[in-house]
Amino acid sequence: MTQAAAASKYEIMSISSERGEVFIGGKVVAFDYYESILSPNITANMIVVDSGGSASYDSKYDPQERAGTIYNAFPIKGREKVKFKIKSALGTLDFGKRPLFVNGVSNPDQNSQREAILLSLFSEGAKLNSESTVVRKYSGNIGQSVNNILSEFVISKSEFVKLNSVNIQPTANAYNFVGNSKSAFEVICNLGSKSVNGKDSAGFLFFETQDGFNFKSIDNLISTKPKARYYKGEGLIGSISSNRDNLKILSSVIRKNQNVLNALNQGVYYSRNIFFNPKTFEETEIEYRFTEGKLVKSLGKSAEAPDVNAYTKTNYNILDIGTLEQTVAGGDNNDPKDYRAQAAMRYNILFSQLIDIQVPCNPNLRAGDTIHCDFEIITQSKKAQGFEDPVQSGKYLIVDLCHHYEPTRSITSLTLARDSYGLYTTKNES
Repeated sequence: MTQAAAASKYEIMSISSERGEVFIGGKVVAFDYYESILSPNITANMIVVDSGGSASYDSKYDPQERAGTIYNAFPIKGREKVKFKIKSALGTLDFGKRPLFVNGVSNPDQNSQREAILLSLFSEGAKLNSESTVVRKYSGNIGQSVNNILSEFVISKSEFVKLNSVNIQPTANAYNFVGNSKSAFEVICNLGSKSVNGKDSAGFLFFETQDGFNFKSIDNLISTKPKARYYKGEGLIGSISSNRDNLKILSSVIRKNQNVLNALNQGVYYSRNIFFNPKTFEETEIEYRFTEGKLVKSLGKSAEAPDVNAYTKTNYNILDIGTLEQTVAGGDNNDPKDYRAQAAMRYNILFSQLIDIQVPCNPNLRAGDTIHCDFEIITQSKKAQGFEDPVQSGKYLIVDLCHHYEPTRSITSLTLARDSYGLYTTKNES
């Protein structure tokens, strides 16, 4: 077993409520921590095996105040704070000052001498979001509006989230809107599809990692430098650094590699877009067609499109003119012609390839990071010219991330996305 895949150390593992704090490090037999660029909040699950003596019953339940398990004697009712700091060979997963909260308890397995329970956890941001109601009007740059919403409903009411834990990328477009009594996260996620990073660069994602909240464009995410380089295949060992065992892909499964019919039904490659102007009653029709290698940045070679001879979906839009203003003298509010079709194409192409891998535990990775993966070429000859598969190897974006801890091992499971093939990026890549 590699050093990074060995058992990790629970430096902090406790649960607390108004009754006090109980340290449960020796009772946790499994801990899973989750992040995703498709989720606005982080979550975790933990399995606790308790043989009793962890806490004493409250006198209002038991006059003798006998000792029992944390499930019944503590007891766990939900909303308790769970602090944890888990150290492994490559880094530390530290939530000692930013605890998660118990959402609920399930799967109790009880007998006369022990019980096993599964605790599901959520971040404080998720709790504050459920209590938020966005009603007022916001104007100007979308990125600034996102920052204002978080500051108003999440950061200002948080015990643990600080301003420097919010990474909001300004957009290239402005948008005036009202919250319509939706939650903060629901409003922000909806703004992502209406945000533009620049010409022909639509599509933002809102998500939370252990560093805090992020609102970033797809182009920004895929342009970052790879956080690590992993390999799969014994022939690649000689080209990897001395800590190669910690960078080995333990297993990999291709979950998805294109779905042409689904992409056609979504109008990814060729769509017709009809825009109605309620001020002039004019109708504008625009056909949007994916042009290979000219519209988007990519993780590998230029993203390719099949030969499509006709549009496969029609999108209808009513221009927002005068909806939130006293008069209709102004122009369109965030013209959908600049983002609607392009954003749909960008989101779909990003997830055209999905692969699941497991690697030795690496708490330094985050959802939204990129990593480089080297897969060994499957051939019987000419490996002396290079062991890397020139199509499958290359740069990948981390979509989902799970750090899994057990008493005997620690691993990180990743779902990776890629919009193209090949080891080398195109000239419009950074």
